[in-house]
Amino acid sequence: MTTNDIVDKVLSKAGKAYVNLTAAELVQHAIINGEGVLTDTGALMADTGEFTGRSPKDKFSVCDTKTENTVWWGDVNQKFEPTKFESLLNKILEHYAGKKLYVRDAYACADPRHKLNIRVINETAYHNLFCHNLFLRPTAQDLVDFKPEWLILNAPSFKADKGVDGTRQHNFSIIDFSRKIILIGGSGYTGEMKKGIFTVLNYILPEEKGVLSMHCSANIGKDGDTAVFFGLSGTGKTTLSADPERKLIGDDEHGWTDDSVFNFEGGCYAKCVDLTKEKEPQIYDAIRFGSLLENTRFFDGTSTVDYTNISVTENTRAAYPIYLIDNIAVPSVGKAPENIFFLTADAFGVLPPISKLNAGQAMYSFISGYTAKVAGTEAGVTEPQATFSACFGKAFLPLHPGKYAKMLGEKLKANPNINVWLVNTGWTGGPYGVGSRMKLSYTRAMITAALNGSLNKVGFEAHSVFGYMMPSACPNVPAELLNPRNTWADKSAYDAQANKLANMFVSNFEQFASGVDAEILASAPKATQKA
Repeated sequence: MTTNDIVDKVLSKAGKAYVNLTAAELVQHAIINGEGVLTDTGALMADTGEFTGRSPKDKFSVCDTKTENTVWWGDVNQKFEPTKFESLLNKILEHYAGKKLYVRDAYACADPRHKLNIRVINETAYHNLFCHNLFLRPTAQDLVDFKPEWLILNAPSFKADKGVDGTRQHNFSIIDFSRKIILIGGSGYTGEMKKGIFTVLNYILPEEKGVLSMHCSANIGKDGDTAVFFGLSGTGKTTLSADPERKLIGDDEHGWTDDSVFNFEGGCYAKCVDLTKEKEPQIYDAIRFGSLLENTRFFDGTSTVDYTNISVTENTRAAYPIYLIDNIAVPSVGKAPENIFFLTADAFGVLPPISKLNAGQAMYSFISGYTAKVAGTEAGVTEPQATFSACFGKAFLPLHPGKYAKMLGEKLKANPNINVWLVNTGWTGGPYGVGSRMKLSYTRAMITAALNGSLNKVGFEAHSVFGYMMPSACPNVPAELLNPRNTWADKSAYDAQANKLANMFVSNFEQFASGVDAEILASAPKATQKA
């Protein structure tokens, strides 16, 4: 069956199908259906049920002639049989029969040259509201002759039989790149839809269109210069890209063509644990009518959200359309970047607060995708924990990370004026528990200096182990902070810690070595002491 055949079958057997309802209509339906309640700011608050986050072990891709030799198979990309996919597809179609369904036409990619039309079928109004908020919204004229290229069939109440259907357990998210269908069942977590399409774009754009897909935020300066920010959770990606002096292109997923950086999405899916207006004013103010809150709770006896309450999950979320944020770029497209920032929260206290990378180092760091988590509360756990996520988004990469890194390197070499900066928002003066967290005001000052060109006017010195070039001065930042070794009282302890972290980088990179070139391998940190 073609995509249109599938949609026709679903609609012909549905008890009632609501197509392209407005946000207000979806909120009304959700309340009537008992799916959620309104908060005192007008946002809809709903629970996602059993799953309050993605389930990466239950994510699969169909292995066929198209994907067998292109997808990076392993723990991230698990193989699924085409016949099993066909069987599950038919089961979901039967599951939909007689049900009330919500259908939405949307698209991804703000650059019209790479527009990807999507049709989503949901069992609940709040899931459809999520899709309205997170994907790009076609105009009324666009909808007249809308032709979907990809189809998402989302059925949270359908549970697979793992013994028959080939899944690991009753929930699943399966992508068929040939048939252009995503099946999601057994989980009410809305983010599975968003990340399903992100995974699709991470395959299509690099493999078929020569566009680098990126898990990053991006903004535009007053002079039209674009900056992109990569970083794992806790590194400051959202905070540092939200700059009142610059317009936001997007906060999570982008593509980089020869001449543009464009947002994949039409909204934001923000973590909101401990959210306050003071810390994250843009997110806080965007949570109003039309927005969706997931798995949050009220203060007792009120309809006011208690963002400190994590009784359901720490992964409380807000999904809102980007137009609810002030100071955005319209459309969500900028020029090719002039500055790229890799953000890391180094709890080992080793990496410089800001340093400049050459192309080889940039590719190596990109594949590494490093940050560190602070020591936990478990007995005996006293040291920071290194975290590596390839290309700052390993869970969503259908291709080998070396493919994305190679494309990054080619772009950097074709545009030698692009600056790549590594920014450590983590610890200085020692590791976590000894040193202190880098002040946000200093980090902002360093990023500002990189953006306005101030750092192009100072001298640099190479880090003794990692080789990154550290500036000798930066406006509004104490000079003694710029070389991390100078901030440690015990210099030999710093050297030992730097070697320890370097060996972690090298050990982590072994899994990628066979898929990258010599330039990237030569850019590894040079530990003088082996692990």
